[in-house]
Amino acid sequence: MAQQQARGAFIVFEGADRAGKSTQCQMLVEHLQAQGVAAELWRFPDRTTPIGKMINSYLTSQSDIDDAAVHLLFSANRWEKREELLRKLHEGTTLVVDRYAYSGVAFTAAKGLPGLDRAWCMAPDAGLPAPDAVFFLCLTVEQAAARGGYGEERYEKDEFQRKVLDQFHAMRGSSWRVVDASQSIDAIQQQLREQAAAVVARCQRGTSPVGKLWEGAQAGAGAPLSEINQ
Repeated sequence: MAQQQARGAFIVFEGADRAGKSTQCQMLVEHLQAQGVAAELWRFPDRTTPIGKMINSYLTSQSDIDDAAVHLLFSANRWEKREELLRKLHEGTTLVVDRYAYSGVAFTAAKGLPGLDRAWCMAPDAGLPAPDAVFFLCLTVEQAAARGGYGEERYEKDEFQRKVLDQFHAMRGSSWRVVDASQSIDAIQQQLREQAAAVVARCQRGTSPVGKLWEGAQAGAGAPLSEINQ
């Protein structure tokens, strides 16, 4: 079998609101760049696109959109970035992404609405590029609520956040790594750097092609979560 071409790594950060994803993503990208790795920070939803602006209006409670329709908008926002995402990876750029399809599924399925179960929520994203690693920042709802800014956006309500966490755990797969997000920022970052270094090296060796979301190990079969908060 011919060796796969070297490429950038696709690393996704997930977790409940206020778990510190944005801070850790930014720190990891800066660290990778300092190590000579071409790396970029991406966020979903991408609120700069036409679809993203509609999503932003919804998330900040400036507009109301049907639940099924807004779920499809979130998915469309990821699909409109698919070509650029793959191009960046194949050019050798590592992408550190703040939220991805897992968030889309978790937040919609957590609503518990008829017809909008997890299987329905996963379907629109089937075939999108699959991440090489998912770093899940684990924080209890009580810990998240104690952090600054909690409650400013539509979904930041305690009971709803608990349902979101349940949905995340139901999707966990072999690429997931769990970090205790109640630790210090520096302690969390050190663990993430060690894990990211291994993922980047594997992709640079050209032994790991980009997978497709929900296929094989990405299907979320409920495998045990890998702990890295040693």
